[in-house]
Amino acid sequence: MTITPRIHRMTKQRQIILDVLKKTESHPTADWIYEKVRQEVPRISLGTVYRNLRVLKEMGDIQELNYGSTYSRFDGNTKPHYHFVCLDCGDIMDIHVPVYTELDKDAAEETGGKVEFHRLEFYGICSGCIQ
Repeated sequence: MTITPRIHRMTKQRQIILDVLKKTESHPTADWIYEKVRQEVPRISLGTVYRNLRVLKEMGDIQELNYGSTYSRFDGNTKPHYHFVCLDCGDIMDIHVPVYTELDKDAAEETGGKVEFHRLEFYGICSGCIQ
């Protein structure tokens, strides 16, 4: 049985949600995105934002970051990169260091499998909370 991937078109609402995510370096929640999108599309529902975030993730246009909390954060940067999570305020920041592709090779060799990607987060206290 062959499964064909779902093809999604880029709707106006979906494009606005994507634009909101691409314009921020924060890693917002769906509620934050909803509030920003409502400024352009006042009648949009929170459910529509959630559905479109799921579709954008399936399309590979955004990343969903889930750290075991009750809500996810979303990232408009789909290029491989790492994150720093503040244990005090919960802020999530991109870290601009080289991505270590050797990790993929080492993990593939260790497991005998094929690594599609890896995700790496650093945890600590951000500079704002230290002050």
